[in-house]
Amino acid sequence: MCCKSPKRQGSPTLNTSSKTESKVVLLGDSGVGKSSLLWRFDRGEFNENHEVTIGGAYLEKKVALSNEKMVVLNIWDTAGQDRFLSLMPMYYRNSTAAIIVYDVSNQHSFSRVQYWVKTLKDQVPDCLLYLVGNKADKEPKMVDEFVAKDFATANGMDWLETSAKSALNVDLLFKRVAEGVEKVKWN
Repeated sequence: MCCKSPKRQGSPTLNTSSKTESKVVLLGDSGVGKSSLLWRFDRGEFNENHEVTIGGAYLEKKVALSNEKMVVLNIWDTAGQDRFLSLMPMYYRNSTAAIIVYDVSNQHSFSRVQYWVKTLKDQVPDCLLYLVGNKADKEPKMVDEFVAKDFATANGMDWLETSAKSALNVDLLFKRVAEGVEKVKWN
């Protein structure tokens, strides 16, 4: 399971008076790479033999912004299997942001995004939403990037393609989330 330790050494240090703390939830079907994204973000590594998340996992990670503010992301990595769906509202509760992940090489995982968006909006209507097409390193891509962007725009979501394997846009994703959270919390 990913990220057992809630606090990591070597995190950036800034003036803590300008610190924002926020709950972020990672959602999506099983196998789309939610835990791998979190592992890459936390450790800068990709684990080929990653175990399936059972229930949920937690990571606290500090993100330094260019305006010298610090955002602490309390990230909850959820299990995507159907047998854990009844637990999801517990993870959504009080979330400031949600990252909904699909696998660009798996059309079914993208078709399920609508379920995740609706379920989340029913529970936390003011949550910031980020749509992430993971596994961008895989071919062939089965989800058209323009369709994904249009879906994101229509649902008020930021969109990005990532690859936990190659590290493509992983840090950028969490930086965008931190910037969005900081904007909401300070405005």
